[in-house]
Amino acid sequence: MSYLPLQNPTETKSWKKLQEIFEKTKNDKITDWFNQNPSRWSELSFFWQDFTIDISKNSINKEILDSLIDLAKDCHLQEAIENCFSGKKINETENRKVLHTALRVSLENHNTLKNPLLKECFTEINAVKKKMKDFCESIITGTHKGYTQKSIDTIVNIGVGGSDLGPVMVTESLAHYRNHLNLHYISNVDGDHVMECLGKLNPETTLFIIVSKSFSTQETLTNSNTVRKWFLSQEGSSEKDIAKHFVAVSSNIEKACEFGIDTNNIFKMWDWVGGRFSLWSAVGLSIALGIGYEKFEKLLEGAEQMDIHFRKTPLEKNIPVILALLEIWQTNFHKNQNTAIIPYTQYLKSLPSYLQQGFMESNGKSIDRNGNKVNYDTQGILWGGTGTNTQHAFFQLIHQGTKGIPTEFIGFIQSLHDNKEHHDKLMANLFGQSQALLKGRSLQEVTTLLKQKGVPQETIDKIAPHKVFEGNKPSTTILIDKLTPYNLGALLSMYEHRIFVTGIIWNVYSYDQWGVELGKTVANSILDEFEHNNITTRDSSTEELLKLYQNKNLVTQ
Repeated sequence: MSYLPLQNPTETKSWKKLQEIFEKTKNDKITDWFNQNPSRWSELSFFWQDFTIDISKNSINKEILDSLIDLAKDCHLQEAIENCFSGKKINETENRKVLHTALRVSLENHNTLKNPLLKECFTEINAVKKKMKDFCESIITGTHKGYTQKSIDTIVNIGVGGSDLGPVMVTESLAHYRNHLNLHYISNVDGDHVMECLGKLNPETTLFIIVSKSFSTQETLTNSNTVRKWFLSQEGSSEKDIAKHFVAVSSNIEKACEFGIDTNNIFKMWDWVGGRFSLWSAVGLSIALGIGYEKFEKLLEGAEQMDIHFRKTPLEKNIPVILALLEIWQTNFHKNQNTAIIPYTQYLKSLPSYLQQGFMESNGKSIDRNGNKVNYDTQGILWGGTGTNTQHAFFQLIHQGTKGIPTEFIGFIQSLHDNKEHHDKLMANLFGQSQALLKGRSLQEVTTLLKQKGVPQETIDKIAPHKVFEGNKPSTTILIDKLTPYNLGALLSMYEHRIFVTGIIWNVYSYDQWGVELGKTVANSILDEFEHNNITTRDSSTEELLKLYQNKNLVTQ
């Protein structure tokens, strides 16, 4: 039995009211709303610790926001939030709890939580955290030695999906706080990828972290076996040295031991942590090694404080809730099927890729929790890159294209290297782009500017239409004081909870990902056919492509 009433959101009174409001306001200009309401910015900006969230440049007003809050209530959001934090099995299609938030609960707060469902989890979590802390200390201080008695100076994380995207993104984002260890990541089953990485390594001073819950993920196991073979081919190495240079993050202790990993160097995973929400667990071991365990704890602390905000703050002031409701408004009423995430810092260059998995793997669903085909839009496409690079790439489409693309700008008030000239120019671009999207530039303004430059009227008539910007393009600005481990943790937690809220309102299960399975299954059957040189009957396109691949491979062998 489901933990919540399973309701088609379009059948609620609040949805129908929102549809009426949309019809009434769909042609309104956001700039007119600013002119009509001097308090608009303060009414539509939200504050929490170092965070300022400005949604005032979106096609939303107080009446719309209040009606969206009513929609959240009609969809039993508050009850859903409590069920999530209480340890109920809200991942119903896999019969699992969803407890990645428990990974970041501090020791100080454990005693205040009396839920018996969580007590056993906290005991295990704290044991793994202690083990991670001790292991990090041994590597960072150099007391852990390799097979030639040299200290470790390089870490290679072998994983895929959430076992790669999260650690890569965080270690890049917090590169300013990194220690002396070199970090590399192997993810793609592409053999060129793994061999390029191995060519950069000294086997005597490298530690490999194999991250696989089942210890059977095809990409991770294939790469791990290739790395193992490479390691054993090195002069002076032997099977017993595997234990000094390989550790595992897995729930399959037996298979990890068969690989040669010391049981003391196996860090436990649990089925109640989904891959795309797992960086807070031992999956984040490479993060903890790269920035030090104390800073890893700061990452967890920031996430925990956002968890508390999300759980305890009324919906009207709840930042993840507000952002989720804005997404519902843009997706389901304005029919905008794209969102661009643009962090104005090169440190967050992998954040859009990381969030792609979080959003699209979670809520890219067309079946609701009743098992019925949905009759409304769910998750749209999320993409992005860093400013100012993206301004010279796809901002043309955002400003003058035919697609509605709500844009989220993420900026930091302080730079990490205190280069004011650079940072002022960077942030001027962030603010300038958001204003340009809002206000645009009319034909009259373009014509006046061209006349002031002395451009002939004939030329003005020809080129002026191409210089017009319609404006009224929605954007949100997330302004944070400084990029720190704590604030990054809070930012990522904010996005996680936003995913949860939209999933509840869309009435889909956010924590399974069955859409990932079919392609893997077909790939495995094709691989079996490669090994037996026996292509079975398939659709004509796939069959001919397989034959072409095999025949040309036979020629080159």
